[in-house]
Amino acid sequence: MQVRNKAHYLPWLAVLLTLGCAHARRTVTPLAVMPPAVTPIANTPEQPAIAESVSVTDEVRSDYEAAVLMLEKAQYEPGIALLIKVTEQAPSLMAAHADLGIAYARTGDLDRAEASLKKALELSPHHASVHNELGVVLRRKGQIAKARASYEEALAEFPDYPYAHRNLAILCDLYLADYKCAQEHYDSYRRLAPNDTDVTKWLADLRKRGTQQKNP
Repeated sequence: MQVRNKAHYLPWLAVLLTLGCAHARRTVTPLAVMPPAVTPIANTPEQPAIAESVSVTDEVRSDYEAAVLMLEKAQYEPGIALLIKVTEQAPSLMAAHADLGIAYARTGDLDRAEASLKKALELSPHHASVHNELGVVLRRKGQIAKARASYEEALAEFPDYPYAHRNLAILCDLYLADYKCAQEHYDSYRRLAPNDTDVTKWLADLRKRGTQQKNP
């Protein structure tokens, strides 16, 4: 089952980093990370805000911004190198570890992606978006039970997080054949993201397969 990755980076001092993976038929997980020492943005129905207040030098801030611009241009190697420098100079900066984990994931280095995302969660364990992104990495590594737990942790932190509902529904549907779980979270996602018309097709497909399973 092939996965196609796509990254989008929004301007600094707004939502710093938005990233997503796309399955052949189902889009998976954006993550929003904000820069240090800025006012948190309000939560939205789409995703929880991530913000932190960490004192950093002008050099670190400049390097951080430059790294994001590199990632925006898919210049992953220099972007990752600069983010590593940032995490070494400001090891308590959660957003840099999260961004580094996402960048590693985009290059297919899933072990380092997992380690960086876990470090981000050590620094700030209650961010639903990071749990959600970690779930994607774990799913890609074939660690399905751990991926499910990570999505569920995201929802425990932010119950109306539509992307975590969608990811958990896809996991239950395509990887676990747990159709009850899949329908529950597809329904939640449809309630939270009513403009995504694809979910209606997914639910119809799910019900069809469930009926075929009951009546072989």
